Amino acid sequence: MPVITMPKLSDTMSEGTIASWKKKKGDTIAMGDILADIETDKATMEMEAFDDGILEEIYVEAGGKAPVGSKIALILADGETREDLEAAEDPKPSTDKKPEAPKNSGPTEKRKSTGGSDRIKASPLAKKIAAARGVSLQGLVGTGPGDRIVAKDVPDKGGATSIPTSTAMSPKIEAQMGEGDQSIPLSNLRRIIADRLVASKQQTPHFYLSIEVDAGPLMRIRKEFNDANEAAGEPKLTVNDFVLLAIGRATATHPFVNASWGGDAIIQHSGVHISVAVAVEDGLVTPVLRNADKMSLKQISAGVKDLAARARDKKLKPEEFQGGTITVSNLGAYGIEQFFAIINPPQAAILAIGAIGKKPVVNAKNEIVVGQRMNISLSGDHRVVDGAVGAEFLSTLRKLVENPAMMLF
Repeated sequence: MPVITMPKLSDTMSEGTIASWKKKKGDTIAMGDILADIETDKATMEMEAFDDGILEEIYVEAGGKAPVGSKIALILADGETREDLEAAEDPKPSTDKKPEAPKNSGPTEKRKSTGGSDRIKASPLAKKIAAARGVSLQGLVGTGPGDRIVAKDVPDKGGATSIPTSTAMSPKIEAQMGEGDQSIPLSNLRRIIADRLVASKQQTPHFYLSIEVDAGPLMRIRKEFNDANEAAGEPKLTVNDFVLLAIGRATATHPFVNASWGGDAIIQHSGVHISVAVAVEDGLVTPVLRNADKMSLKQISAGVKDLAARARDKKLKPEEFQGGTITVSNLGAYGIEQFFAIINPPQAAILAIGAIGKKPVVNAKNEIVVGQRMNISLSGDHRVVDGAVGAEFLSTLRKLVENPAMMLF
């Protein structure tokens, strides 16, 4: 008799929302049927049935939230009853006599277990991290739903999970409600964004580099392409398409930027998978453009448009926002000329792209002319990327942006 629990559909998911039920109480269920649409912090996904039977009970109605691993429905197989479930959950005590505990022996301490005697409750990500670090899950204290061990509970090899002194000792600073103020409950996405960014700033030693590039050649070639595309009835190319193309090429030639901190090793990634920051209703998500260094300009443009549209509609699959190796955030469309982004862990670098603006510049003839300039900033994890490495990477990126024809062959 399967008790249906809230599935964990992404590494960062701690609870889900039942967007809608596709079946109702009393319906006959076959393996593979779609039971419900589950809304996570990043997408809305279908939940399949893995058993046959009758949908006996729905514990969480449409619109309701539930922690990962908690009961949301019950399917009973032919011949099963609720009494069978109750007996399984609360077995009758044995009639054998047990020795009485000694009286007046003082208080006994109860220890919280991370699982049964033979099974440790841990998320798939926590198990993967523990295996990579050579850490046993036995004895770890879980802080996830139902005392489940989650990624942050796994210490570095040979050490206990540590809390930075500043975090442990500093008091929380929280706003107080004033007259007329409105309290807006945190969504799953906003809570996860807050937790991850605080962790990134506390645990990652950020450093920042910035360059100004001549965007004139890029704008000219973009106009030529878009004039041709308009005549052929094809979509227009954005500035971001060209920038992503350049970043993919530059990252491939500077593998030390395409890396992550692994605790006792630096993990250098074999593929360039660009996480593209996309603004959504309640924050931002970062769908991944895989093997971007091997993509053409046309493929990048189509891929980004598709990912961004489905991200805003919460239609991305879990694997489409996991596995990024470097992140790009572009606020140029909002008129922001320069900014520095927070690293998206466990990646070691994030690029912030500003708006293209006209300004007076001195040309090769020492003449003051109107130029088109764009700021590109790099935030790097200093444990992985040194300043010189970041500077060399930005130098290559500048060369590609200022000579876009080089990227098209």
